[in-house]
Amino acid sequence: MAFTYRHQPVKSLYLVVGGLWLVLRIPYWIIRNLLPSWRPRRNWSLLRSFAVVFMDEAVALLLETSLPGPDSPDKLAKTPGFVSIEPVPDKLIVGDIRRFAEMNGVKTERLSGFWYGPKGADSSLGQAAQPGEKIFYLLHGGGFVMGSASPSFGPTALTAEGLLQHCTNVSKLFAVEYRLASGPPHPIVNPFPACFLDVLAGYHYLVNQLGFSPENIIVTGDSCGGVLAYQLGRYCTSPGDSQASAPFPLPGGLLLLSPSADSALRPVPGSSMITNKRSDYTNSWFKARYSVLSLLGNALSESELDRPWLSPGSTMFSDEDKGIKGVFTRFPRTMIIAGEAEMGRDSMRLLRDRMEKEMGKEKVVYAEINDAPHDFLGGTLWEPERTIALKEIGRWIAKL
Repeated sequence: MAFTYRHQPVKSLYLVVGGLWLVLRIPYWIIRNLLPSWRPRRNWSLLRSFAVVFMDEAVALLLETSLPGPDSPDKLAKTPGFVSIEPVPDKLIVGDIRRFAEMNGVKTERLSGFWYGPKGADSSLGQAAQPGEKIFYLLHGGGFVMGSASPSFGPTALTAEGLLQHCTNVSKLFAVEYRLASGPPHPIVNPFPACFLDVLAGYHYLVNQLGFSPENIIVTGDSCGGVLAYQLGRYCTSPGDSQASAPFPLPGGLLLLSPSADSALRPVPGSSMITNKRSDYTNSWFKARYSVLSLLGNALSESELDRPWLSPGSTMFSDEDKGIKGVFTRFPRTMIIAGEAEMGRDSMRLLRDRMEKEMGKEKVVYAEINDAPHDFLGGTLWEPERTIALKEIGRWIAKL
């Protein structure tokens, strides 16, 4: 179980000893990656090769103690770009999402988000949409338990900056501050669908309050945010959810950046979970499985949540499984950005195949960037792969 040493004073002692152990292993990691032929990827620099293993080991240390918590509401409110938004109207919550919310006792709440890009003439944020104006709706990563939409969170800020810089026909980006989950051994807080209800609220805010045409909204998500983007697409197209068809019409496109398309990610021999273990920094995180366990809450089972909503790229069920068959038939145009060096690469390839099968290859663009690890748009260390991907995105956005 994760977070074995979460209580004081053992936590502080473990962090000190673990931190020293990290430092003591630095010379070994440097020597191990000294020659290009010894590195996870021959084209990688010594710095990148060292950084990947150091990041993975640092995450393992945190998973035995505690993860960084979210900023306080007061601190968020003082951050540039902050806006407060209303919760999604209860009558618009239907189907599986309503059932899951009732099972886990999840309620809608007032929330916030952050604007990136130019302000209005009066320096205000959240201006009404102009005719034909396109916008990115960004859902940040962090495994559903970490991260933020705030520009103070580096990966989100860098992703937003890169998208706006390379997509010249889109000048604004809105990122929603959805609720983060927590699970055993910590108290159960914000289980599924709390995060998704907030995603719905952000989309409702853009369409119904600011007047953005759905076809001009590009729903974008990195890592677990890519799964949330998939969930929004599924919610907007789910049969039987006709009540949601007016307030939740289909967005113009989905941009999935290293989407965590399989919640299980079992280490099958020969899969990218094995072959890319050294070239990604997510090994400790995937082994802990804290993300998905935090989403379950008190009432949901993993199998109940997995097929329909969490794992569109899982190998644990076939394309004919009723939980996934027909899901993508009405999906909007989609681009998937994957890192060839990611542990979860194979699940993204399977997601691509399933989407192409039902949507047609002309509506799905898949760009697998050689030598890139997980969620590489959120860090300047991952150049030139980051810029290569952003240019690919810019070309795709220009054709939407």
